[in-house]
Amino acid sequence: MRASIRIRKGPVIAVVLVVAALIVLALVATGKGPESPQTALAFSPSLDPGTQLHGAAPNFTLTDQFDRPVSMSSYRGKVVLLAFSDAECTTVCPLTTSAMLEAQRMLGSAGSKVALLGVDANPTAISVKDVRSYSELHGMTHAWDFTTGSVAQLRSVWHAYHIAVEIEAGQIDHTPALFVISPQGKLERLYLTQMSYSSITQQAQILAREASRLLPGHPAVHSRLSYKPVKTIAPAQSTKLPREGGGKVKLGPGSPRLLLFFASWDQEVTDLKAHLEGLNGYASQAKADGLPQLVAVDEGTVEPNRSALPRLLAQLRTPLTYPVAIDQLGRVADGYGVQDEPWIVLVSRNGTPLWYQDISTSGWLTAGALVKQVRAALNTKSGSTRPAIVKQELAGSPAPLAALHAQSDKLLGGITALKARLRALRGYPVVVNLWGSWCGPCRAEFSLFASASARFGRRVAFVGADVADNAGDAHAFLIHHQVSYPSYPITIDDISSLLPQGLIGTPTTIFYNAAGKRVYVHSYQYDSQGTLDSDITSYALGG
Repeated sequence: MRASIRIRKGPVIAVVLVVAALIVLALVATGKGPESPQTALAFSPSLDPGTQLHGAAPNFTLTDQFDRPVSMSSYRGKVVLLAFSDAECTTVCPLTTSAMLEAQRMLGSAGSKVALLGVDANPTAISVKDVRSYSELHGMTHAWDFTTGSVAQLRSVWHAYHIAVEIEAGQIDHTPALFVISPQGKLERLYLTQMSYSSITQQAQILAREASRLLPGHPAVHSRLSYKPVKTIAPAQSTKLPREGGGKVKLGPGSPRLLLFFASWDQEVTDLKAHLEGLNGYASQAKADGLPQLVAVDEGTVEPNRSALPRLLAQLRTPLTYPVAIDQLGRVADGYGVQDEPWIVLVSRNGTPLWYQDISTSGWLTAGALVKQVRAALNTKSGSTRPAIVKQELAGSPAPLAALHAQSDKLLGGITALKARLRALRGYPVVVNLWGSWCGPCRAEFSLFASASARFGRRVAFVGADVADNAGDAHAFLIHHQVSYPSYPITIDDISSLLPQGLIGTPTTIFYNAAGKRVYVHSYQYDSQGTLDSDITSYALGG
């Protein structure tokens, strides 16, 4: 159900990342100044400018959602947007298909010359019913051909297009690839979808302009969006969202809140209606005990149409006793670090994330268990991450740690410099977080490290290792996700010097004791402040 890019020793992902970085650098070099579209696109971490390809698009024949045979060669004469999508995906696949549809709309009548095609990238959900269900719930039943076949047939297509598909910890991981293919059947460009709700229309414009370039007469693209990063709305910022049924819902600092992010199509993978009704139990208990108010937020950016949410709510057996807001532009979901759906997050009265859970992978909590989890998270000490307060909190740190704080959010050297820094920090426990701006789970946990490094930074050294990233993307990310320590860019090959046993995936956090001995490795993201703080206490500070 995930479609994140995993770091592997194999050539596919490594080549894609390196080539994409070279394309970005080329765009920067040809830009005409800091305000040019090329420069803005190159430094937007949520957009992929695309990687140029060459050669014929490999042909294949699979079965679509209507149980009809479909061949790649049958689309000659049209531009094809070909996406590899998991039929049960709740992360980047819906963003990809939303961008495809929007790109087609941006071309007006010329959109009829653009074909939308999907290939299932989930080896455990390969029936015609699976691809039809995804198409129906996303409003794409008659908008595209979503194809599937036997596992052997699908693997043959994945191999032909260099798509990595794996099952890790019961979840589907695949390369989130979208190919643009010319009317002559030639591969033109490859795009990797980023986990950003607010940039869907920008990415759609990129796709529409590429399609226009390949069509006769180069039809107009009815969109003039800037490629500058969209300003997201973080928990510490006040905002009002429209409420389903009328009125507004206020979010922001002032009181702690529990937010559930979802979309109507989550019904494909979970009993959404029953769980929405079940949350009435939390809302009642929260009101009685003075716990944070529950607010549900529907992701309007990826809903198939405006009637999807009201139709879902009308089908509930019991009306909801908590408000349902609509995030129409995706700025709130991105600001709150949503990386999957459904997704629940608890924020403090000053806007600090205290706990979150990816329900799609970790499951729903009963009302009672949720109350217990919220109480525990509220009791976790999680201070402000505002720069002025963090600076005050870290004042008087020992010189080696103060030097780290003075280099907050900077990208320094490489693996050699990182290893030298680790040697220089002997005498202090060290926490090294391996991350990348392209990695959704890495972005999701960054606020936890910002909080922990501010509170533990007088005793523990924190260092980042930015894996296989583009410098512009990493720099732009750090501007908006500040932490009190620097990061060192490293390559895939550098990882073995930090983790001889290899990297399972990103993010990964390595704990060293004061003697410089690696004592613990935590793979994948931290889902709560309490869990991260507990590991720091146990492995960095020795319990």
